[in-house]
Amino acid sequence: MKTSADPARDYLGAVEREASALPADRRRELLADLAEHIEVSRAERPHVTIGEVLAELGDPRAIAATALAEAGDGLAGAPARSGADAPVRSGKVHPLVPLLMLTLPFLLASVFPHVPAAGFCSTLFRVIGAVLLCTSVHWSTVQKTTGVLLTAVLPTLAISVWIWSGAAPAGDTPATLANLATLALLAGTAAWLWRGRRA
Repeated sequence: MKTSADPARDYLGAVEREASALPADRRRELLADLAEHIEVSRAERPHVTIGEVLAELGDPRAIAATALAEAGDGLAGAPARSGADAPVRSGKVHPLVPLLMLTLPFLLASVFPHVPAAGFCSTLFRVIGAVLLCTSVHWSTVQKTTGVLLTAVLPTLAISVWIWSGAAPAGDTPATLANLATLALLAGTAAWLWRGRRA
C-alpha cells in the first residue's frame, strides 16, 4: 500500500474537502490556522511525530463539521458524505465556561473557608469544569490533560496533604499564602488554555 510522503498536506486536503461547503475565505482561514498549529507543534515538540500531532487535532470530518456549524451552515445544508452519520461534537459550550468553573469556585471557597457548603460547591463545580474541559473541542488532548492536572488534580492533592498530614503551619497567614498560590496557578493555567484554544 502506498504511503503519503506528506501526511500534513494530506490531512489539510481532507479538511478542505470536508469543509467545501464553507465560504472560501473562512475555509482558507481554517486551513491556515491548522497549518500554523501543525508547524508550531512540530517546532515546540520535535520529538513528537507528525502522526501524533495530526491525531491531537482530530478527525478532519469533525473539524469541518464544527467549522460549518459555527459558520451557521450546520450539517443539514452540507452535501451528504460517507460516514456522515457518525456523531459530531459541535462545541456548543463556550470555552470560557470550563475555565471559569475551574477557577472561580476555588476563590469562593477561599473567601468563605468556614462555610461547608462553599467547599462542597467548589469541589462540585470544579469537577464539572474538568469534565467540560475534557469533552471540549477547543483544546488538544495534551492541553486538556495539562489543564486538568494543573487546575484539578494538583491543587486537590496539595490541599489534601495540607489538611491531613498535620504538617501545615498554624495560623491564617500560611493558609492565605497557600490559597493565593493555588489561585495564581489556576488563573495562570486558565489564561494559558484561553490563549491556546481552537476557534
